[in-house]
Amino acid sequence: MNIKRTIVPIIAIILASFNLRPVITSVSPLLGTIRESLDMSAATASLLTSLAVLCMGLFAPFAIKLANRWSIERTIAYSLILIGLATAARFFAYSSWVMLLTAFLSGIGISIVSPLLSGYIKEQFSNPSRIVGIYSLALVVGAALGSGLTLPLNNMFHSWQVATASWAILALIAICFWWKPIEHKEIATPNQNTLDRDIYRRHMLTNQKAWLLTGFFGIMAFMFYTIMAWLPPIAENMGHNKRDAGMMLTLLTVAQMPATFLVPILNNRFQHRAVWLVGCSALELIGLLMLLFSYNPWLSSILIGLGAGGLFSLGLTLPIDEAKDIQEASFLAAMTQSVGFVFAALGPFFVGLIRDFTGNFTTAIIGMIIMVIAMMLIQIKIGNQKKPMNHSVHIKKTTF
Repeated sequence: MNIKRTIVPIIAIILASFNLRPVITSVSPLLGTIRESLDMSAATASLLTSLAVLCMGLFAPFAIKLANRWSIERTIAYSLILIGLATAARFFAYSSWVMLLTAFLSGIGISIVSPLLSGYIKEQFSNPSRIVGIYSLALVVGAALGSGLTLPLNNMFHSWQVATASWAILALIAICFWWKPIEHKEIATPNQNTLDRDIYRRHMLTNQKAWLLTGFFGIMAFMFYTIMAWLPPIAENMGHNKRDAGMMLTLLTVAQMPATFLVPILNNRFQHRAVWLVGCSALELIGLLMLLFSYNPWLSSILIGLGAGGLFSLGLTLPIDEAKDIQEASFLAAMTQSVGFVFAALGPFFVGLIRDFTGNFTTAIIGMIIMVIAMMLIQIKIGNQKKPMNHSVHIKKTTF
C-alpha cells in the first residue's frame, strides 16, 4: 500500500510534466514551414513561443487561488484538459491567429500546473530533491519528444498541423492519472486567514533572497526558451540543412537529461550551490561563444544542453529548498515563475526582431552572452548555503 501511495504520485508527476513543453518545442523544428504556410514574419512567428511563455508568467499567480478553491490535484487536472484542447486545436490551424490562440491557451494551462507541482512535491515527499530531479527530467524528456519527433510526424502525415496537434495525446494520458484519484475527493475549502496571507505575500515580495531567485529563474528561462525557439534557424543560417538543424535541437534536449536529473541530487549531497550554478552557466557561455564564431554547432548544442539542464533543475529546486511549508513552496515557485516567465517571453521575440532588422543572428547571440554573464553574477550573490527565508512575521500553516 505504501509503495502504491509513493509510485502513483510519481507517475502522475511524470505524466503531467510531459505536457509542459511539447506544445512549445514541437513548433521549433517546423518554424520555417509554419512561417511559409501562414505567411508570418520572424517576429510574429517568435510569438508562438513568446506568447506561451508570457502566459506562463502572467497567470502563474492564479495557481494558488485556484488550488485553494479546487485543491492542487483537481486544478492540475483541469489545466491538463486545457493544454490538451489547445494542442489538439492546432489540427485546424490554417491561419496565424489560430496558432497564436493555441499558444495563449496552452500557456495558461502550463502556468497553473508548474508551480502547483512544486507544492505537490513538497506535500507528498519528505526528500523533495530526488523528486524534483525526476520532475525536471520528465520536463526535458517531454521537450525532447516534441523537438525530436515532430519532424518525422510531419513527414509521415505530410501535415505540420497534424504533427503539432498529435501531442494532445500526452494530456489525455495524464488526465487519467490526475482525475481518478480526485474523483471522490472533497473540494478544498478556501483558506479563511486572508489577513495572514496578505501579510505573508507582502513580506515575500520584499525579501531579497526571493528576488535573487526570481532574477536567476528569469534569465535562465530567457536563455532556455530563446535557444529552444531559434537554435534550428541559427544552424540553418550557418549553412546546415533543416534535418541537421532539427537534430541539433534534439541533441541539445537529450544533453539536458543527465544534468537535469543529477545536478539537484549532487547539489543536495555536496552543498556548494554557487559552484553548480556558475559551472552550468559557464557551459552555456562556452556554447554560445562557439555559436558566435560558427565553430562546431553540434558540440555547442551539447554544452548548452548540459548547462541548461542543470540550471533548469536548480531553478525548480531552489524555491522548494528555501520554503518551510507547502504554501511557501507554491508561493515562491509562483513568484519566480510568474516574473521569470514574463521576462523570458521577451527573449524569442527580441531575437525575431533583431533577425528581421539585421538579417543575421550575430547581434542576438552577443546579447545572449551578456545575459549569461549577468546571470552568473546573480548566482554568486545567491551563495552556497541553504538558508531559510528570514521571516519577520509568524504565518500560520495553511492547507490547500
